[in-house]
Amino acid sequence: MTNKQLKLINVSKYFNDFTAVNNISIDIEYGEFLTLLGPSGSGKTTTLNMVAGFENPSSGQILLEQQDITTVPPNKRNIGMVFQNYALFPHMTVFNNIAFPLKMRKISTKKIKKKTNEILELVKLPDLGERYPNQLSGGQQQRIALARALVFKPKILLMDEPLGALDKKLRDHMRLEIKHLQNNLNITVIYVTHDQEEALTMSDRIAIMNNGNIVQLDTPEKLYNSPAKLFVSNFIGESNSLKGKTIKADKDFIKIQTIHG
Repeated sequence: MTNKQLKLINVSKYFNDFTAVNNISIDIEYGEFLTLLGPSGSGKTTTLNMVAGFENPSSGQILLEQQDITTVPPNKRNIGMVFQNYALFPHMTVFNNIAFPLKMRKISTKKIKKKTNEILELVKLPDLGERYPNQLSGGQQQRIALARALVFKPKILLMDEPLGALDKKLRDHMRLEIKHLQNNLNITVIYVTHDQEEALTMSDRIAIMNNGNIVQLDTPEKLYNSPAKLFVSNFIGESNSLKGKTIKADKDFIKIQTIHG
């Protein structure tokens, strides 16, 4: 049996009497691109924050490579994160922004320079090291945030709606860039979005969330072609629905009676 890289086991999160995440369980494979997809308030970002260590679960366990990290501080998890607003330090150059997590890990100056220049090459911005964030376009800022999250070689990369601030053309381009990087590095990604097209085109699997629950967890193809719930069908794309009663069912077909016959 293959070991999963990350396991969420019966994880819940309560804020006073509000249930943000309700007893969810997910197994994530090494190198997988998993998207948490759902409307606002469905529990996507809260789930991501618990994996990152920014929130502690009210109950349940989170295991990373079979180690319990449920209450481990964020800086001890070796997990990278890209925020929607990128969270770049405005007073630091691009080079120093990317180098920051390496400095925090007490990496030597020589290695910091080497690793930072390598990741700048990887995100195709090798000549922007001396610029400041306010001198970059939105797409460039997104790449620098991605470079900073990847430079220390995290076990998992978390992305919280990272393309939300970009225009559609740039968003489409960056989707391809992110997927290309993920494939090249073979890194596990957990991606949060409410954009169905983003999820369907980028993901190996998608967890559809609503009201703190996982409604369905499946491949994009199965979610689109065989939604388990009406909510999934309506949320994934355009659909027609009819109320009816099952009269007969076998492995090949179902006979349903509707008000129209």
